[in-house]
Amino acid sequence: MEAVILAVDYYNTTVKDEPGQAYRILSELASAEVNLLAFSAVPIGPEHTQLVLFPDNVEQLSRAAQKRGLSLAGPQRAFLIQGDDALGALAEIHNKLSDAKINVYASTGVTDGRGGYGYILYVKGTDYDRAAQTLGV
Repeated sequence: MEAVILAVDYYNTTVKDEPGQAYRILSELASAEVNLLAFSAVPIGPEHTQLVLFPDNVEQLSRAAQKRGLSLAGPQRAFLIQGDDALGALAEIHNKLSDAKINVYASTGVTDGRGGYGYILYVKGTDYDRAAQTLGV
C-alpha cells in the first residue's frame, strides 16, 4: 500500500513537568470527544514539558481548550504519513524532498508492530506549500 500523507495542523501547550499533567489534559480532551491523530511530549527545561496535539478536528480542540482554560499556541503545520512498514519507506519520502531542495528539520516515527508505521514530518513554514506539492498532498 502506498503511503497516505495528510497535511495536519498541530498545537502546543506548556505544562509543569510533574506526574499526571499529560493524563489530565488527555482525559479532558477525551471527555470533550476530541480525537487526536498524534500526540507527543517534549521536555523544555528542567521544570516544563511541551505537549504537542494533532487534532482530527481543529474547531473541536479549540472549543474544548477554551472551555477548560487550556492555552494553545498554533496552529502550525506538519505532515502525518501512514503506510506499510518496509525497508526504505522513509528514505523514499526524504529523497523526494531532498530532490526538491526541501529540508526536513524534524521528524518522529513509530511502527505499529503489525506491519504499519506512522511518521510526523516537519518542514519550515516557507517550504510547506512546496513540500505538500512534492509529496502530492
